[in-house]
Amino acid sequence: MEKIEFSNLQLNPAELIGKQWMLITAGTQESFNTMTASWGGLGFLWNRPVAFVFVRPNRHTAKFIDEQAAFTLSFMPEKYRNDLLFCGRNSGRDVDKMAATSLEPFTTPNGLVAMADADLVLECRKMAVATMQEADFVNFAEVSPQWYDPTNPLHKVYICEITTTYVR
Repeated sequence: MEKIEFSNLQLNPAELIGKQWMLITAGTQESFNTMTASWGGLGFLWNRPVAFVFVRPNRHTAKFIDEQAAFTLSFMPEKYRNDLLFCGRNSGRDVDKMAATSLEPFTTPNGLVAMADADLVLECRKMAVATMQEADFVNFAEVSPQWYDPTNPLHKVYICEITTTYVR
């Protein structure tokens, strides 16, 4: 993969995250987990490029994100769609996602785990974490019926500096 400046990317975040999806990977090469996500964004905040992602605290990957200072976002080619579906529907608590899919992890030069065949990898250093609260919503009833129920906690939002960008 080639390292480039984030500002040189020509991409549509709504397409990239909302339709193509991403794998959020956190942990170490010895112990990590990855999950599929389609909620988040890319932008500019606090005079730096940032990514923000939403992860429910009961997801297995959340533990790994919370234990580390940084994690990666891997954007895979379309041929990996079934692998992304698998990683979104199955927990790393119950199954070895790398053994069950064609995904292959690699360690970036900065020591983070990402997916080897990704078209784009973003290394993300956590800067802020907040747990969403019902009181934070302007109109919780407008959102809650479709996305939240008593068995699923509200998401944590992670705002991260994009420290390194790799493209294929």
